[in-house]
Amino acid sequence: MTRLSVEMLAADAVEPITSAGHARLGIAVLAGIAVIVLLITRFKLHAFLALTIGSLALGAFAGAPLDKAIASFTTGLGATVAGVGVLIALGAILGKMLADSGGADQIVDTILARAGGRSMPWAMVLIASVIGLPLFFEVGVVLLIPVVLMVAGRGNYSLMRIGIPALAGLSVMHGLVPPHPGPLVAIDAVGADLGVTLALGVLVAIPTVVVAGPLFSRVAARWVDVPAPDRMIPQRPSEDPEKRPGFGATLATILLPVVLMLSKALVDLVVDDPEHTVQRVFDVVGSPLIALLTAVLVGIFTLLRPAGFARDRVSGLVEKGLAPIAGILLIVGAGGGFKQTLIDCGVGRMVLEISEDWSIPALLLAWLIAVAIRLATGSATVATISAAGLVAPLAADMSTTHTALLVLAIGAGSLFFSHVNDAGFWLVKEYFGLTVGQNVKTWSVMETIISVVAGGLVLLLSLVI
Repeated sequence: MTRLSVEMLAADAVEPITSAGHARLGIAVLAGIAVIVLLITRFKLHAFLALTIGSLALGAFAGAPLDKAIASFTTGLGATVAGVGVLIALGAILGKMLADSGGADQIVDTILARAGGRSMPWAMVLIASVIGLPLFFEVGVVLLIPVVLMVAGRGNYSLMRIGIPALAGLSVMHGLVPPHPGPLVAIDAVGADLGVTLALGVLVAIPTVVVAGPLFSRVAARWVDVPAPDRMIPQRPSEDPEKRPGFGATLATILLPVVLMLSKALVDLVVDDPEHTVQRVFDVVGSPLIALLTAVLVGIFTLLRPAGFARDRVSGLVEKGLAPIAGILLIVGAGGGFKQTLIDCGVGRMVLEISEDWSIPALLLAWLIAVAIRLATGSATVATISAAGLVAPLAADMSTTHTALLVLAIGAGSLFFSHVNDAGFWLVKEYFGLTVGQNVKTWSVMETIISVVAGGLVLLLSLVI
């Protein structure tokens, strides 16, 4: 294959790529993604290794010298981990504090005590959405499943009527709302404003979770009418209400980083003067690093101290909170390396030129690319990272709001139709005791509804803002 390193691995190359170059690059991209898909699905290789090998394969298929491909990958990996690694770590610590202190239980019990009958599915959505803000999806599932089983069993509810709203709340937060890893990486890749993305993400998330949660759960309960499986509910971190943090303090701690980041976005819009003292202060306190760090420090006093945590136990909790995210950080970092390899090979510029020829709206194109990668790899995070790298050049001439909507379009596409190559598919199936077919008719359809509704809302918002 002709070497394309001079043309493709130069950051300042601005000449349009020829049709033949488009074809070579397109084949290289498909081959690189195929390598990743094959390694993950067929050989069950860890996503970090698959993304690393796939990035090098992409460079090789594109005709780039191996040393240039390695440099692109390591540069992207380092930049991504530097940009979002600390945020993911702080989010994991906050989630661990919330779970181990009994704060999550306090929120769950308080809301359930005030809900009943027809309002229960709505209560489950509210619980999952609040709990899902600082928690990774898998952690949220493990935390909420005992509550779902308990409510369904003791209240004689259909498992789907209670479980689907809870899963919808967690999934929507995971795909659309920072500080979850996927949205954070996409924000970093396309240069979006985090506060604006957060505000628009919440705006899109609310109607999406209503449709995919309480409303769809009525249909899902008719399609799959199963009782809660008779299994032992895991012991909760704290059964003594006197040793739990208060409901108000817990809720305030969870929402603190969200409020700080949204405040920064609001001040930026109102003041609009980078040298103004107020804006400079909020630029600092509303930055994701400071916002999450503040929530973690506040959580020591609002969550851990009321639960009786001594100083040495606080240190141990932080270590336990960080341990499970090692794999996530490596996957996110390798995804950033893959993204940078795509960019340095000129793939982003190729997508930009093709989209101009095809007259496909940038937001729809981003959603479709994320859908394709999600279906192929099964990973929402891999789909988000890869799609963000492909469509990043499209954000160059976008407004602040449309750049944020580009992130949300990618996030929506990354949730499309979870199936057998997605770890989340099997997690839900085993916890709820469903067959593969039942899981497809409930969980997989719910994920598709989230993707389509959120994608449609993003396109509608792009027409009015």
